[in-house]
Amino acid sequence: MSHAQYTVASCREEHCFNSNWQFQLAEQPTDADWRNVMLPHDWSVEHPFSPDLEGCTGYLPGGVGWYQKHFEIVGLKSSQRAFLVFDGVYNHSEVRLNGTVVATQISGYAPFVVDITEQVKIDGNELLVRVDRTRIADSRWYTGSGIYRDVKLVVLSDVHVPVWGNFIHCKDISQQSATIVHELQLNNNRRSSVNVDVQFEVVEKATSRAVASLSQPLTLAAGAQQQGFDLQLSLPNPSLWSTEQANLYVGKTKLIADGQCIDQFETVFGIRDIHFCPETGFYLNGVAQKIKGVCLHHDAGLVGAAIPDAVWARRLNILKAGGMNAIRIAHNPASDRLLTLCDELGILVQDEFFDEWDFPKDKRKNMNEQHDDYVSRGYADYFQDNAEQDLRSSLLCHRNHPSIFMWSIGNEIEWTYPRNVDATGFFDVDWSGNYFWSLPPNSREEIVSKLKELPAHDYDIGETAQKLAKWTKQLDETRPVTANCILPSASYESGYADALDVIGFSYRQVVFDYGHQHHPHLPIIGNESLPQWHEWKAVMDRPHVSGVFLWTGIDYMGEVNEQWPTKALAAGLLDTAGFGRAPYYLYKTLWTEQPMVHIETQVLDEENYAADLSDFSAREKDADAWKTKVWIWPKLNRHWNYASNQTILIQGFTNCDEMELLLNGMSLGSRQLAAQDDRILKWAVPYEQGELKAIGRTGGKVVTEQVLKSTGIASDIRIQTCDSDANYQDQQVRHLIIDLVDGQGQPVCHQETTFSIATNDAAQLVGVDNGAPASVQPFQNNLIETADGRALVLIRLLALDKDATVTIQSDNGLSQTVTLS
Repeated sequence: MSHAQYTVASCREEHCFNSNWQFQLAEQPTDADWRNVMLPHDWSVEHPFSPDLEGCTGYLPGGVGWYQKHFEIVGLKSSQRAFLVFDGVYNHSEVRLNGTVVATQISGYAPFVVDITEQVKIDGNELLVRVDRTRIADSRWYTGSGIYRDVKLVVLSDVHVPVWGNFIHCKDISQQSATIVHELQLNNNRRSSVNVDVQFEVVEKATSRAVASLSQPLTLAAGAQQQGFDLQLSLPNPSLWSTEQANLYVGKTKLIADGQCIDQFETVFGIRDIHFCPETGFYLNGVAQKIKGVCLHHDAGLVGAAIPDAVWARRLNILKAGGMNAIRIAHNPASDRLLTLCDELGILVQDEFFDEWDFPKDKRKNMNEQHDDYVSRGYADYFQDNAEQDLRSSLLCHRNHPSIFMWSIGNEIEWTYPRNVDATGFFDVDWSGNYFWSLPPNSREEIVSKLKELPAHDYDIGETAQKLAKWTKQLDETRPVTANCILPSASYESGYADALDVIGFSYRQVVFDYGHQHHPHLPIIGNESLPQWHEWKAVMDRPHVSGVFLWTGIDYMGEVNEQWPTKALAAGLLDTAGFGRAPYYLYKTLWTEQPMVHIETQVLDEENYAADLSDFSAREKDADAWKTKVWIWPKLNRHWNYASNQTILIQGFTNCDEMELLLNGMSLGSRQLAAQDDRILKWAVPYEQGELKAIGRTGGKVVTEQVLKSTGIASDIRIQTCDSDANYQDQQVRHLIIDLVDGQGQPVCHQETTFSIATNDAAQLVGVDNGAPASVQPFQNNLIETADGRALVLIRLLALDKDATVTIQSDNGLSQTVTLS
């Protein structure tokens, strides 16, 4: 294996450390079995799905993996210090340099810094990283395995700002001015004091125009470590960061000593003001704004947890086109790459630290809180020893991102403290209510009494929450602390809510008013909410509720215990391939103003729907069913191809005043949006081949329309590329959407085939997906069965001086080739 070389100078050097790695999956590595890999890398997603594995983590394997890299740092001086920065390794990792263990890390999500100064050699180094993922059921969702996030090499002089040692934030923000505060920590590894001139310049990221600067002399004591300094400067007429305009600045920092630059770095930041009012909700830059959020797990279907920027960018852009303005990272700290994309796209982020605290969750069955066996033992085993360092590392790494507007210290933690569960009364055997839709059966006084009477735990939930909130505030007082509370009636009384600046409810819209009535000082947000209209209606009816995070924005692997072959939970607005489902279009009508209509179809379900064919109307037999719908929507179709003897239900989604439906030019009648309690417009009609047209009108004028046509048999393949922004085409990754089409070029959604994918030597097939939750075809395969007549293919370009070609062929002989450059 060749050595990777990194050349350094006397000032700060940062190098991407993702290339020139080798990997093998084995208890002990052997010289013959190494293979080349590029980071980020997730070995689990490379393997086939198996029913013998764990549904909670998506039926994919773990094991023990080894990573090896040989490298040389050219020009490294004895006075300099060298560090490796890992953004995330899942999990139980051990880092060895030249045979010496230099770091261990239990958490699979918290970033960590490894000081390799004492072990690094001038003439070459061997780096080994061991990753122990034998606990394959240690999570309630798919985690991936390996070094699945970036690694950097950072070389610093003997006087420097440490990694993550600066924090830029702003105060006194208005349209007219803002005060920029730059907090710095400095290390002086010299034996004498040093006079340093700190130069700080602020430039607009989009134009590189300098807008403010200052220079300040400082004296660092001999041997000083993390000596703190604050710089402040005023910026007139700032361009504020918002969800509509993601204006960014770059802070350029230099340390000058004896006329020489000894450290320099750039920090991207944004200027924005965030505020939560317990009476009127959330404000961004002084303007009231509802949080239109979605929860996201950290996998991305065919690439698992090792996600290129282009994949995240496509997904986020689709969600933002549907009106989304915020994401909640569930239930772990985000990758730095994802946060950078959110900074650039204008997406608010709730960054979450933990899913377990003092006590474990059963990863297979969420409400049975225990460890069953070795493979299901998770982070709770290490929380007492590691939580503070993991929280600090995550927060320090992330706090310069303007997209982050809340820190969440935990998710649905109350389940793991039985006293809190029992005190609510929800699970008393003689209670006949419904957890989702009934108010707390026990009064506040009864809850307080039971919390005192019931056996205490080894750890107190309120005390742990206060500890986590304190650690957070020590490092960042500019953002509120929240948590996702599944039993808020108990959390209000246990001391848990007392640690929070904003209380988040998990599926508890029924207590929005209860919480506001009894605890009016504490702002409320729906941190985890159902992807149904009733959830958004509950928010819009209540100014004091800041918004929601729907569960979930995109399907994710895992949380499907004993549901083989279902590998992913179909609760997303988008499926794992990024294709929209009916709830995506429902929420697009709620969250966007551009006129739209969207129709989907299915054979009439006579058990649940009644139809009157005299006026082509349809209705749910239970008129109130919409009020209590939960995660999973029925399968709807995006085609108009059925048998002639079938009655078809058409469901329409619109933000127009009314929608009219025409079949082959004949009107099936108009539906007024205001008359639909569930905001879904419905028609029932005997199937007739031809054209189904939806027309949207507002104020009596046609403003938009959509057409579905019956299609013939598939006679061709259509390949669409969908990477519009070159800034996000990292590692030269390209998405191809492959559709079966008929002779008129119309998508054929009711026929299926198997596509084979072949590339020339200028391209590499990264993976394939069809978005179907129950499809267990391997992602990293050159064959893919379609779902609804389409599939997603991900390609990496290998040679910039040569065009890549990709050929798609169906099992009935259809073929198309596309050229990528």
